[in-house]
Amino acid sequence: MNTKLFFIFLLSFVILTAQEDKFTSVDISISPLIDGTLLNPKSSEKNPLVILIGGSGPVDRNGNQQMMENNSLRFLAEGLYANGIASFRYDKRIVKQMKQRNLNEKDIRFDDFIKDAITSIEFFKKGGEFSKIYIIGHSQGSLVGMIAALNRADGYVSIAGAGQEIDDVIVDQLAKQAPGLEENARLSFDDLRVNGIAVNYSPGLASIFRPDIQPFILSWMQFDPKIEIAKLKIPILIINGDRDLQVQVSEAELLHNAHPNSEYVIIPFMNHILKRIEGSDMDNSKSYNQYNLPVMPELIEIISVFINK
Repeated sequence: MNTKLFFIFLLSFVILTAQEDKFTSVDISISPLIDGTLLNPKSSEKNPLVILIGGSGPVDRNGNQQMMENNSLRFLAEGLYANGIASFRYDKRIVKQMKQRNLNEKDIRFDDFIKDAITSIEFFKKGGEFSKIYIIGHSQGSLVGMIAALNRADGYVSIAGAGQEIDDVIVDQLAKQAPGLEENARLSFDDLRVNGIAVNYSPGLASIFRPDIQPFILSWMQFDPKIEIAKLKIPILIINGDRDLQVQVSEAELLHNAHPNSEYVIIPFMNHILKRIEGSDMDNSKSYNQYNLPVMPELIEIISVFINK
């Protein structure tokens, strides 16, 4: 190897080593269905721990899905790490089930995600390694997290969480994005709630009401975020971005009104995946697949202050 090539090789090795040493992390499995990554800053004292719970769909520990890589949860965890806050983020169980080719949509229930969150909390509480345990739930994970946090966590953070039952959220979204389907969706959700099945839905709503997924939607509809958050007797922080195309600021307002003692922050220019968007809705949509776009520093700061105070 000539001197120039050796120098390039050595420099590359140093850079890779520095990147690996940037975070004290370990990948762990805490159950047959829960695989995740623990980031724990080096400290002479116990650090607080946040458990990050992802949103809807087959979301992995980094906040990514197939064909959609934005690393939102990874960047959030790394930002908190820099402020002395440990984190555990995990793949949703359906990610592992898809890899093992044993996922059956008919068997998925919202309660499964709650169970996984509770298992994660109890695992780290039993270990006794951390000073306090906080839950951060993003999007669908907001409802999962607030239910799991009851009588278990020391604090709770909702990011882009709905304030209504999921059927009402979807009907509101359709009213803005596809008003021709709004009425049919309302009737179909009512049929599902009363009869356990919806059959007279429009073909345009098949992605929501296809038979295999109806049991999951019905199980999700049983939980009202306003009721669940009101049960919590711990510090609460509610966050939303005003550039969120999926969850309106009004949803965060509903959560705050249901728990008036909660802290409530709307972050200007933040979208649903925690990125800064100053351009068009097209720019907003493109950010969902920009793997190196950082999450907003303001978000990291707000959460860090809430946890460390």
